[in-house]
Amino acid sequence: MKFYTNILALCALYPAADAFMVQPPKTISNSLKATYSYLGNLNDDKPEKANGSTTYAASTTSQGFSSVDASVTNGITKKASATTTKTAASLSKYEKPRTTKEIFDEISPVTVQGGSLRTCSFEESVDRVSVYLKTEGRPLNANVELWQGPDNSPQKMSVYLEDGSLRPFRATIETPGSSNAVAIRNTGQMEFPLTAGLEVDMSGEEGPADRHLSTSDYRTVQGGAVYTIPFPPSVQSVQVTLKSDGRPLNARVELLQGPNNNKQVMEIYTEDGKERPFYVVIDTPGSGNVVRIVNTATVEFPLTAAVEPYLIDENIVDKPSSPGGMVWS
Repeated sequence: MKFYTNILALCALYPAADAFMVQPPKTISNSLKATYSYLGNLNDDKPEKANGSTTYAASTTSQGFSSVDASVTNGITKKASATTTKTAASLSKYEKPRTTKEIFDEISPVTVQGGSLRTCSFEESVDRVSVYLKTEGRPLNANVELWQGPDNSPQKMSVYLEDGSLRPFRATIETPGSSNAVAIRNTGQMEFPLTAGLEVDMSGEEGPADRHLSTSDYRTVQGGAVYTIPFPPSVQSVQVTLKSDGRPLNARVELLQGPNNNKQVMEIYTEDGKERPFYVVIDTPGSGNVVRIVNTATVEFPLTAAVEPYLIDENIVDKPSSPGGMVWS
């Protein structure tokens, strides 16, 4: 027994006894340095030799990442430039102001006789459709509807123009989904035909309604409320956008010139005011023009409205042209 006790005492005193003492690590750890990365040699170090052979793995990886990064960068640059070119081409249709007369010269319109119906269907790739209506100077009464499948009209518009030549109708309808078609019914008499034209947009970019709301001031019009805004004579046309938070949208947009003198009236219904906002450009020739927006829905259905000038003629000065400032409208 004393023999084993002496052996244990000697083992405890012997410094090389690994079994009973915590030994320091036998490997030396170097501090971490960002020597090589996909950005290159950050510390400007040279490749080190390991076991007599030069290790080029890091530099090769660096070169590999650099080449991949360069190709990706070039790819992104090319893609961005292509996207920029595509975006510029698509945005020019909406951001570059064009009069309705210029657009009618570019499209191929059709004639809709009084009491008749014309429909136009298009592919699923079409994001939105711009509708243009005019007459030869006579009044215009028409119903414009968006059809999506059988017996489904997610958007409807009733349009009245006192003079379809001086103030033509111009609106943009969003067409998400498939099986979309635009129906134009001339509700006037046989003596009052109208000219209709469509222009499709397949750019894949955001529409003029979303762009208008993102770049201009807007306000909330509660259900049953009225919002009016006057414009000076230098404003030749205004753009109006109506949108909701996803609930149905019921509104009436009027162009007044003088007290209770309606030059243009539009009654709008949209099943989803967020997916299909209403965007219209109203020509406002002359002076004393006022746009009035009425939310015809109940108080549970507010809407967002944005109104601002679209075309401005700086050469027109707001001053009376006759003694006493008499103006017929």
